[in-house]
Amino acid sequence: MGRDNVVPVQVEADILVARRTARVLAVSLDFSHLELTMLATAISEIARNMIVYGKGGQMRFEVEPHPTRKGIRVIARDWGPGIANISRAMDDGFSTGQGLGLGLPGARRLMDEFELSSTVGVGTTITMTKWRRG
Repeated sequence: MGRDNVVPVQVEADILVARRTARVLAVSLDFSHLELTMLATAISEIARNMIVYGKGGQMRFEVEPHPTRKGIRVIARDWGPGIANISRAMDDGFSTGQGLGLGLPGARRLMDEFELSSTVGVGTTITMTKWRRG
């Protein structure tokens, strides 16, 4: 399919643009209503973290080119302070701010594939994929 889209994530309104972008791709791939909801929720959590902790960034949405199944890959990149302790950041309830600490681990549970890399002083990249069931 070869389609991809990049959405800047700087302010709260950008979260809606990111969700809408993913939804258009997911609908074109016949994702179920539940899969659309899971994808949108994960995107919201990561985008909000990008704004609050990562000083903004961008999300790239790609149709995953797999021969036997359909999926959407989301690559979220920020240029914030980075995450010093990734394993701790992935614990439920851990937050360096005033949130509930459910964003990163919650997004990981909602997606089928989830990878986080971060360098202190450089930024964080999250790559996550949702596959269509059925």
